[in-house]
Amino acid sequence: MASIEHLQQKYENLDNSFEDAPGDAVDPKLLMAFDYEYPSSEAIVFIDTDEFTAVCPWTGLPDFGTLTISYVPDTLCIELKSLKYYLLTYSKVGIVQEHAANKILADLVDLCKPIYMNIKLDYKVRGGLHTTVEVNFNK
Repeated sequence: MASIEHLQQKYENLDNSFEDAPGDAVDPKLLMAFDYEYPSSEAIVFIDTDEFTAVCPWTGLPDFGTLTISYVPDTLCIELKSLKYYLLTYSKVGIVQEHAANKILADLVDLCKPIYMNIKLDYKVRGGLHTTVEVNFNK
């Protein structure tokens, strides 16, 4: 059995690096929208997933979080399968949490030009710190 000192030395020498994908691996061209047939109703659409994953750009370790999208469509709605494929492109991309939320917002606003949109990324605790990032768009 290894001593604590021996394990500590092995731990200090542990310097694995993980390959992450470049930021342009996030592909907004995957996103699709469809016509919203009730533009005067101003429905609020909520989409959430607890499977959002991106990578810390400094450690290469994954950041896991819950993504919540809420928006009021104008003339277009987000197609969900394409959204899932788009979000999966983040899984190997090194991006800080604040930038991920803003990038998702920008790409989705560009796609469907909503009346209002809110993106909330609620990350799992890492290193004893809990982070939630929330960004908004108003037409």
